[in-house]
Amino acid sequence: MRRFEGDRLLFATGNAGKLAEMRALMAPLGITVEGLHDHALPEPAETEQTFVGNARIKAHAAARATGLPALADDSGITIDALDGAPGVYTADWAETGSGRDFAMAMRLVWEKLEAASAPFPRTAQFNATLVLAWPDGHDEVCVGRLDGQVVWPMRGAQGHGYDPIFQPDGFDTTLGEMTPEQKNTISHRADAFRKLVKGCFS
Repeated sequence: MRRFEGDRLLFATGNAGKLAEMRALMAPLGITVEGLHDHALPEPAETEQTFVGNARIKAHAAARATGLPALADDSGITIDALDGAPGVYTADWAETGSGRDFAMAMRLVWEKLEAASAPFPRTAQFNATLVLAWPDGHDEVCVGRLDGQVVWPMRGAQGHGYDPIFQPDGFDTTLGEMTPEQKNTISHRADAFRKLVKGCFS
């Protein structure tokens, strides 16, 4: 894998929660993480049907626009009883037309599980694909995963997205009830990040 050189990295996201997570993960490496808003860049349309395809779109667009190495994440929750949905459409399920409402999306998930009479535990996975792209077009891909189950009602005000209904295997708390420090040790993004550090930053 190609080694990252330098001390500035663009994380190609407009999601404040994801940006805060990545800044915390990168801080021990002495790398300054900038977001799309720091460069007044929009998020490109995610037109692929896979996590890696969408992450590549975002990483390469940001690297070309800024001349900086750019890291992009495409992540989502896959629920077994819903045949892997929402998957790459995880954020779309929260779209209201005037922003994203994840409380609405979580209710939708539970309603669909109830309508399907899904058995317990309602197993699910959080998936994260990180793509690190350079301005010359080269990229490296790292994939992370966290297994768990969907629970109800929503619990916890930490985290973001679907965290309040996802209980990781081996825990009796949801990601929404964990501190950022706890979540960053076990999350799907942290799993992918560890692989990225080993391959590109060590």
